[in-house]
Amino acid sequence: MAQAPAALKQHSIPYFLPTIGEEEIQSVVETLRSGWLTTGPKTKQFEQLFAQKMGAKHAIAVNSCTAALHLALEAIGVGRDDEVLVPTMTFASTAEVVVHLGARPVLVDVLPDTLAIDPNAIESKITSRTKAIMPVHYAGQPAEMDPIVDLARRRGLRVIDDAAHAIPASYKGRMVGTLGEITAFSFYANKTMTTGEGGMITTSDDALADRMRIMSLHGISRDAWKRFSAEGSWFYEITAPGYKDNMTDVASSLGIHQLAKADDFWKARSERAAWYTELLADVPEVATPPLLDHVQHAWHLYVIQVQPERLTINRNQFIEKLNAAGVGTSVHYTPLHMHPYYRDVWGYRPEDLPVAWNAYQKIISLPLYPRLSRTDLEKVVEVIKTICRENRR
Repeated sequence: MAQAPAALKQHSIPYFLPTIGEEEIQSVVETLRSGWLTTGPKTKQFEQLFAQKMGAKHAIAVNSCTAALHLALEAIGVGRDDEVLVPTMTFASTAEVVVHLGARPVLVDVLPDTLAIDPNAIESKITSRTKAIMPVHYAGQPAEMDPIVDLARRRGLRVIDDAAHAIPASYKGRMVGTLGEITAFSFYANKTMTTGEGGMITTSDDALADRMRIMSLHGISRDAWKRFSAEGSWFYEITAPGYKDNMTDVASSLGIHQLAKADDFWKARSERAAWYTELLADVPEVATPPLLDHVQHAWHLYVIQVQPERLTINRNQFIEKLNAAGVGTSVHYTPLHMHPYYRDVWGYRPEDLPVAWNAYQKIISLPLYPRLSRTDLEKVVEVIKTICRENRR
C-alpha cells in the first residue's frame, strides 16, 4: 500500500486518504514506459470497462466531471438565453458549465434529509426557456429520478445526471449511469474511485455520444490517437470548434484498476457508514444521513447535521472543536445561491431557497474512506460525543 505524503497528515484522523495499490502504481509505470502517455489504448480499455460496468452503451473518458457536464449540455444544444435547472446544494461546476454556454442556471431547493433536488420544487421553476434538469446524486445517494424523468418527458426537457458522487450507485435496481439521458462522473482524488483528476460520460444515445466524443478533442472528426497508430492516418478534419477535454492513458491506467476495485471500495464505505449510524444513534445533538430502501448509496460522503437547538455552539464552532481534536472534516456545500456571484449577478438571497440555507448551517462531512479503521472511526464518534456532552443545552 502506498503511503500518504506527510502533507496529507495534518490531522491524526484525516478527512480523506486515497486507496492506491501496487496494481495501480505498476500500471502507471508500464504506461510511462510504453511511450504512449496521452489518450490511447488504455483510455479505450477504460471506457469499454466502464460502459460495461454501468450498463451503458457508450462511455467517454474526459479530464474532469466539469468537462463531462459541459460536453453533455453542449451536445443537447444548451446555448445563449436557455435555462437549466440545478440544485443549489452542489459544487460550483454543476452550474458554472451552464454559464459557460451562455445559459442561465436556475437554482432549485433540496429535500431536508437527503439534500438532493426536491422534485416538487422543480415544476414551478420551468419557463419557456428551460432546456434541461440536472439532478445531483448528493453524497452518493441517487436523487428521486422517477418523478424528475416523468416531469421532463411531460414538459419536453432533457435530464443530465451529475453523478460525481455516485460510483457505484443504483436507483430501483437501475445503475446510475443509465437513468438520465447523459450521466457525468468524477474521478477526482477524493472520490469513491480516482484517476487523480478525471471524469467519464455515459449515454446510450449514439448521436449524443458521437457529438461529445468529437467535441472532447478539438472537434476532430476521428479519434485523434489513431492518427499516430498503424491503423490511422495523418489526415483529419475539424467539424466543430471543440474543447480540450480528453483523458490521458496515464490517468486511465489508474482508472482501470480502481474500477476493478469499485465494489470492494463500496463495501468498505458502506460498512463504515453503518458504523457511524450505529454509534451515533444515541446522540440527539446530531442527525445522521438517511438511507433510502430503494437505492444503493455510493457513500462518497457521510454528512451529519448538528441540531443547534440542542447545543450552545454553532456548526462552525463544532468543526473547530473537531479540528482541534485532530479530526479532519469538510462542508458539502455552501449552497450556490449563497455565493457572491449568484447573489450579485442573478439576484439570489439566502432565504430564497430556505431548505438548503437551513441545512447549510448544520452540515458536517465526516471522514469516510476504505483506509479508515474501526478504531479511528470510534475515535471520531467519541470526539463528537464529547463535544455534544460539553456543549449541550
